[in-house]
Amino acid sequence: MATRKRVDAWVVTDEFWQRVEPLIPSRQRVADKEYIRKPGAGRPPKPARLVFEAIMFVLRTGCQWKALPTERFGSASSVHKRFLEWEAAGVFSEIWKAGLAEYDQMEGIAWRWQSIDGAMLKAPLAQESVGRNPTDRGKKGGSKRHLLVDGRGVPLSLVVTGANEHDVTQLDAVLDAVMVTRKTPPARRSKHLCADAGYRGRRAMESIKAHGYIPHVVDRGKEAAAKRRDPARRARRWVVEVCHSWFNRFRKLLVRYEKLDRSFMALNHLAAAIIAFRKVKLSINIIYG
Repeated sequence: MATRKRVDAWVVTDEFWQRVEPLIPSRQRVADKEYIRKPGAGRPPKPARLVFEAIMFVLRTGCQWKALPTERFGSASSVHKRFLEWEAAGVFSEIWKAGLAEYDQMEGIAWRWQSIDGAMLKAPLAQESVGRNPTDRGKKGGSKRHLLVDGRGVPLSLVVTGANEHDVTQLDAVLDAVMVTRKTPPARRSKHLCADAGYRGRRAMESIKAHGYIPHVVDRGKEAAAKRRDPARRARRWVVEVCHSWFNRFRKLLVRYEKLDRSFMALNHLAAAIIAFRKVKLSINIIYG
């Protein structure tokens, strides 16, 4: 029996590109202007698919932009320039929305039980959204990713701050940044939010309720005790911790080397999109890895 050929995680399949290509903006030309390419004017623009695959390569492998394999992707500076153009056009957030829309259509977003949590990461080169890490002897160069996920762990909202920002201070920002709108919101009783003890307090409870959620804030000690009583029991909040681990599988996000928020957020949005697309059960695997 023939074995399946291994495909690298950064390779863009035809099926994935069909979903991404309509969201890539085309470069607009000035009307009534005649364009004549002069001799020695440089190479023509890179194909959009090649640029997108180069961005996927950086996201998956964690390599520096300037370390992109020239023999496959050409000029790294040209790739990075297009990446910033697409970020400014909102391409990566639109890919995330497209992933959530397909996931919602095929599986249905699990709105009933949602979970929220933050996770710290080292950010030695960051110039924005960076602060001293309170859990690492106050070392400089830390950022924090705050996530809201649905009942299956698919990211619905993402906010990045300095590591010194407490989770509860970003509660409103995270709940307000949900990427998709629930089409027909049912009664409040069907919308629960699970969080750890870091989200305790009167103001946090008021904020959670103001957003229409029923709060379920439990400290880890009580969760551990409940698991000892029933080993098969898992806290509903575990899915957000799993989602953070999914983000860490994208090596470019494991340690933040992006200096500016716009670049780092764009890569996070693309990772969130891939997580959403991978939750859709299809006969063909559109995304490897």
